[in-house]
Amino acid sequence: MPTPSMEDYIEKIYSLIKIKGYARVSDIAKGLDVHPSSVTKMVQKLDKDEYLVYEKYRGLVLTAKGSKVGKRLLERHTLLENFLRVLGVEEKHVYDDVEGIEHHLSWNSIDRIGDLVQFFEENNEALEKLRALQERIPKED
Repeated sequence: MPTPSMEDYIEKIYSLIKIKGYARVSDIAKGLDVHPSSVTKMVQKLDKDEYLVYEKYRGLVLTAKGSKVGKRLLERHTLLENFLRVLGVEEKHVYDDVEGIEHHLSWNSIDRIGDLVQFFEENNEALEKLRALQERIPKED
């Protein structure tokens, strides 16, 4: 089971590969706001744990295990962003809030949040009631 830090790297690598077709150490470092040397150390650990294959100066490729975990982590991140938007969280807070909570929820809780998001997506009347309730409560920053 990957640590929260490992999860951040796997998610970022998976996302970069999905968007660009590849993930370089420099891209990962920029995306996670860390030093390239930190990326290299983590990539070596992820290679050892069979989440990816890394060859110095040549790049990296996710293994089937790494791709599966990366896909699930990206789906979790996207789901939590959607959840916070359904709740009416201001957009400027969504990303940082997701980063703060995503590693602290069980997969069971993630699945239940998914059920709730789906419920509101399929029941516009319920979403409108939630929005009406939120309008009566003063927003705090």
